[in-house]
Amino acid sequence: MLRKIIPLFLLSAVLLVLPFFSSIFSFLAWFGFVPAFFALKNTSKRLASLIFFITGFVYWSGVIYWLAHVTLAGTIVLILYLALYFAAFGLIIRPFTRNSTVFSLLFIPSVWVLLEYARSYLLTGFPWALLGYSQYLNLPVIQMADITGTWGVSYLLVLVNVATVEIIWAVREGMWPRLKAVIIILVSVLTVVFSYGYFRIYNLRSTTYDLLLKVSVIQGNISQELKWDERAMGYIVNKYSRMTEQAAKERPDLIVWPEAASPGLFGQDDDIFDSFYALAKRIKMPILLGAVTRSKDIFFNSALLIGQNGQIAGRYDKLHLVPFGEYIPLKKYLPFLETVVPIGDIEKGRSHYIFNAKGKFAVLICFEDLFPELSREFTKRGAGFLVNITNDAWYKLTTAPYQHLQASVFRAVENRRYLVRSANTGVSGFIAPSGKIISLAGDGSGRNIFVDGIDTQTIGVLSAKPGIYTRYGDWFILVCLINVLYGLIRRVKSWS
Repeated sequence: MLRKIIPLFLLSAVLLVLPFFSSIFSFLAWFGFVPAFFALKNTSKRLASLIFFITGFVYWSGVIYWLAHVTLAGTIVLILYLALYFAAFGLIIRPFTRNSTVFSLLFIPSVWVLLEYARSYLLTGFPWALLGYSQYLNLPVIQMADITGTWGVSYLLVLVNVATVEIIWAVREGMWPRLKAVIIILVSVLTVVFSYGYFRIYNLRSTTYDLLLKVSVIQGNISQELKWDERAMGYIVNKYSRMTEQAAKERPDLIVWPEAASPGLFGQDDDIFDSFYALAKRIKMPILLGAVTRSKDIFFNSALLIGQNGQIAGRYDKLHLVPFGEYIPLKKYLPFLETVVPIGDIEKGRSHYIFNAKGKFAVLICFEDLFPELSREFTKRGAGFLVNITNDAWYKLTTAPYQHLQASVFRAVENRRYLVRSANTGVSGFIAPSGKIISLAGDGSGRNIFVDGIDTQTIGVLSAKPGIYTRYGDWFILVCLINVLYGLIRRVKSWS
């Protein structure tokens, strides 16, 4: 039996990985689980968990292979950890695929969403490659994120997978009443989702913004090997200055540099920052830049706003740090881990700072755009648009920058705000409140990563009252939890 079902699980892993390699395969997420769900019907509990663990291992190996450029050992450990969520999924849903009912349409997607949610927050969280992210270019589908967050899109995808299996199984076994019920539920859900999606896209066209702001993003394309090389400081400063002066010809209201664009430390390397102050004063435009800031012996990963008068006009210190990238968990108890951290021991920020450069905005540094609660909080505090500054140079020419871009699309939709991205090596550009990618910086040949780039667009700044997801957060998770608890209670009662 094992030899028969392993290919089905491996096929599911491949079908689910491909959407994160290229958007042209995004449709596969709607059916990727189907082979595994069929194979699961004839497995024991132990085998279900084991096979799904293997599926998860293959899946995550394909999704985050690029992390090996930073740490091979750490990548393997992370993949093993993430595969456990697949194993738990297989173990929990097995009885509901073995003796499936229409209720499986509610239960199985709820289990998947709860496990995605747990993965996003346990052990500081890793909300990368959520299943819903695979649809980041499917505008009608992702509009529901302003109500349910990404969780609703993930739920929908798994529901369609389950319904597909149920339809095939009902036809095969001649269970016509069940077939009718499943089709009615599936068609109803898809009708509601697509109707809402097209309605919101149309409705957003008539949005009245408080003001329009012209913004330029700079993609400096500084390799990771040069970034902290003291010999390259002059080269980096000159390159950003030259690109900024070029962008200034468009007369933007704000110019945005990437995360850690400064090769020097704020609070230590005064000569470098004096040149930045002089640049802003010379072009008479504010510059937002990423920098590592130092206060005595404490370091922060920060975003600094230099006003057109050449003075610091605002500062935000990153709130959600990367474990083993910016700080060492349990450093007090495991001091040997200090050799693991690649850029130093960074301190966590203390406030959700809102910048103001003609319009109010908030900055998400690096992978902070993966955590929707941060964007929601900034929006509730008055951010009229969002900015993500990041450095994905660590991961070389891989799919990582595009996978990162997926999260930014959802943050724009959830909060109905424009989102501006400035990434050191890409992907930099502009995302509309509908999730539409307006433009990306590139070299004109279609390449968006590891190329120098400047992009300028006019965006809308909004102070309107936030929508359902921004105001109420992850209420949909509670719905999924109720579904799962109800299903497990029913299962227990059936045993008694």
